[in-house]
Amino acid sequence: MIFQRALRRELASSAGATFTVLFSILVTWTLISILGKAAGGKVASGDVIALIVFAVLNYLPTILILTSFISVLMVVTRSYRDSEMVVWFASGQSLMRWVYPVLTFGLPLVVLTAALSLFATPWAKMKSTEFVERFEKREDLKKVSPGQFKESTGSNRVFFVEGAAAGSNAVQNVFVNTIEKDGNTVVVAKEGVIESDGKGGQFLVLKNGRRYQGVPGQADFQSMEFERYSMRVTTKVPVLGQNVPFGSMSTAALLVEPNRYMLAELLWRIASPIMCVLLMLLAIPLGFVNPRAGSSVNLMLAMLIFITYSNLIKVSEASVAQGKASFSAAWWPLHLLVALSVLALFAWRLNVNHRYHPLVLLNAIKHRRNPREAIAK
Repeated sequence: MIFQRALRRELASSAGATFTVLFSILVTWTLISILGKAAGGKVASGDVIALIVFAVLNYLPTILILTSFISVLMVVTRSYRDSEMVVWFASGQSLMRWVYPVLTFGLPLVVLTAALSLFATPWAKMKSTEFVERFEKREDLKKVSPGQFKESTGSNRVFFVEGAAAGSNAVQNVFVNTIEKDGNTVVVAKEGVIESDGKGGQFLVLKNGRRYQGVPGQADFQSMEFERYSMRVTTKVPVLGQNVPFGSMSTAALLVEPNRYMLAELLWRIASPIMCVLLMLLAIPLGFVNPRAGSSVNLMLAMLIFITYSNLIKVSEASVAQGKASFSAAWWPLHLLVALSVLALFAWRLNVNHRYHPLVLLNAIKHRRNPREAIAK
């Protein structure tokens, strides 16, 4: 049918523009956030791109839900604003005829949202957690970025290096301040490197430097020069994945031995594709707008509905995690309420549109009046 093909083409165009805007905002915000963490020494600078990809995968289901909802709403709103819906109703067609092409357009988005929510997002969270843990468990000196002061894991040492040697683990112009019970120890050296003793111990080996020891504010500092000086910087071997967050677990793992926390995470994952379908259907009757009025109110209302819907799902998830509600009693009531709201809006819009006689609608188009004004006259 020509109408369905044209509608799907317009929906695809609107979805492409909406997704581009939302995706650009997401990538920009993620880039700023992760670059700030890298500059603050919380993540490795070499992991920035990977962490951005993982963060984007994490938020992509939300972007797809918003894209499908806003694109359908914008197309329906434009049809009302350009009086195309008046012609549609005047020809005896119903608003229900929009459901099939909208669902045909949105089915790939729903499937992609489900795949991302159930499989890709947990994997991205797991990899992001591994990258952060790996950086946090690195030796103290390796976490130091040139030109930055960095506190050790034990919070009793401060490291500073001026630069790193290309192609090796050595660093130049090292400064180490250690706080001890009997005073402070300050060590400066031209070069430093991490060496292992083969038993899990890690040592910072400094070469060609000077060591100062004493109590700040007193004149009894001891000074010594050295050619080679070793200090223990860590004794634990990095072990990744000991405490895996529930959000990072695969969907299959959540179903093996589920507890209330796993079921709460599963509730959120299965809610995403259901939310995508219901919001697309809701956008059809919600897209009504007076041709003489602006369409910004519909968009603001859509954002309010999306935020409220998402937050209520989070409330249901928290109720399951806290043991206040069972999974079987918490995952469906909210979606059923939204589905009933969709049906009620459709019934209301169909009742209103049915009162418009085709001749009244055509007369409204001819004189560019609102159909309600034409009926009143």
